[in-house]
Amino acid sequence: MEANMAAKPNWKHNARGRTFVASFSGGKDSALALHHAMKSGEPVGLIVVMEEEGKRSRSHGISEAVIRAQAEAIGLPVLAAPASWAEYEDVFIRLLEQAKRMGAEVLVTGDLDMPAHGCWHEQVASRVGLLLGMPLWERDHVGTVREFIDLGFRAFVVTVNLSMGMREEDLGRPVTHAFVDELIARGIDPCGESGEFHTMVFDGPIFARPVPVRRREVVRDGEYAFLTLELDGGD
Repeated sequence: MEANMAAKPNWKHNARGRTFVASFSGGKDSALALHHAMKSGEPVGLIVVMEEEGKRSRSHGISEAVIRAQAEAIGLPVLAAPASWAEYEDVFIRLLEQAKRMGAEVLVTGDLDMPAHGCWHEQVASRVGLLLGMPLWERDHVGTVREFIDLGFRAFVVTVNLSMGMREEDLGRPVTHAFVDELIARGIDPCGESGEFHTMVFDGPIFARPVPVRRREVVRDGEYAFLTLELDGGD
């Protein structure tokens, strides 16, 4: 029992007193993890992997202009590169190497549910000589999203998986306690940890100012629906 406890990773606290780079999707979990890591460590930048054409983030489908506006409001540089899913790991490692040259000691991610052993993020971080920090690891899902709201973060839904109980009408809905209650009643994880939905954060305690965006058309792609966004006042 004691040996198992000793072998448990220190992912929750690895960013404490260290410099770090954060994997940033533009969504609520990565923003909340960044918030916690910034309270005890020093960030050097945000890693964002884009789709092949380099116009939108790979997981959340947020435009490069909006991602960069988020980073500017947070006050951190963006380390970005396009990649297909097949190229994803190699590109991610190159970005980690760039972050290490900038002084990063730790990779911070917003994951909650990760096995203690065999974690992909730990594998790629260790290949570059970085530690892994996951401030939200093993936390209660409902409590985590409620903390996000209570801290004053503001976000809305930008991607939904229609095969997992989400609806196209959920796109654009703000992340509020009422929305959390509704998702629970619908049998949906309010953290969306299995990919049920993704969000875009536009304000909160780590932001110097809100990120102004305009909501545009909805795009369907198989079982997914995306709300496209445009930076308000941008090109």
